[in-house]
Amino acid sequence: MSRRTGTRFGDFLSYVFMLAMFVFFAGPLTYLLSMALRDKREIYRGVARYIPHNPTIDNFIAVLNNSYFPLYLWNGLKLAALSGFGVLIVAMPAAYAFSRFQFRGKGLSMMGLLLFQMISPLVIMVPLYRYMNRLGLLDTHFAVTMVYIALGVPLATWLLKSTVDGIPRSLDEAAMIDGCNRFSVFWRIVLPLSAPGIASVFIITVIAGWSQFLVPFLLLTQNNLMPIGVGIFNFRGMQTDSSIQLLAAACLISVVPAIVAFLSLQRLILGSMTSGSVKG
Repeated sequence: MSRRTGTRFGDFLSYVFMLAMFVFFAGPLTYLLSMALRDKREIYRGVARYIPHNPTIDNFIAVLNNSYFPLYLWNGLKLAALSGFGVLIVAMPAAYAFSRFQFRGKGLSMMGLLLFQMISPLVIMVPLYRYMNRLGLLDTHFAVTMVYIALGVPLATWLLKSTVDGIPRSLDEAAMIDGCNRFSVFWRIVLPLSAPGIASVFIITVIAGWSQFLVPFLLLTQNNLMPIGVGIFNFRGMQTDSSIQLLAAACLISVVPAIVAFLSLQRLILGSMTSGSVKG
C-alpha cells in the first residue's frame, strides 16, 4: 500500500468515525423532535413510528404561551450571562499573572486549578447548601451565580492563559519602556489582543451555565427564580395539561440555543484553545 493510498484510507476512516459520532449524538435529538411534533392521540396510542403521522407545532406554541416558560428562559439567560462576565473578571487577571509572572508554587497552583475542576458538585452538595443557608443566600440568583463562577474559573483560566501565552512578551516590554505600568499593559495591550480568546471563553461559560441543573436545583426553591434546566424538570408537575410531547418540545427549545451557538462559533472556540500552542 502506497503512502498516498494509506493517507486516503485514514481520511476515509476519520470521516466514517465522525459520521458515526454524529449519528450517535444526533439520534436522540431527532427522536426528541419526533416526539415534540406528535399530537396527544399519537402519543397515547403508543405509535412508535419515527416520522409522526400528523406532525404539528402546537406543542411548541403551547410551551411558549405558558406563563412560566418565558420566565425560565430569562432566568437561565440571566444566570448564564452573569456567570460568564464574572468568570472573565476573575480568570483574565489570573491568566495574565500565570502567563507573565514567575513566582513560587506557580506550577502547583495551576495543577490545583485542574484538581478543583475535577471535583463534582455532588461532592459538595450538602456543605454548599448548609453554607448558603447560614449566609441567608438560599433562593437568590446571587448565590447561584457565585457558584457558577467558582465552577467556571479553573477551566477559563487555563484557556485564557493559553491565549495570553500567544501574545509576544516584547509588546509588554515595549509598552513598559514607553512608560506604561503593569496594569496599563494588561488593560491597553493584552486585553484587546486577547479578545478572540475572551469571547470564546465567555461563550463556553455561558453554555455551561445555561445547561446547569444541580446547582440551581439545590439552591433555589421558588418557581419564579428557576432557570430553564430546573424549570423543565418541574414543568410536568406544575402544569395539568403537560404530557410527553410538551416536555419534548420544552427540552428542544432549551437545547437548541446552546447547540446553535456552539456550531456557529466553533472556529472561534477551537482557535482560542489552540492559540498558545505556537508562539510567535
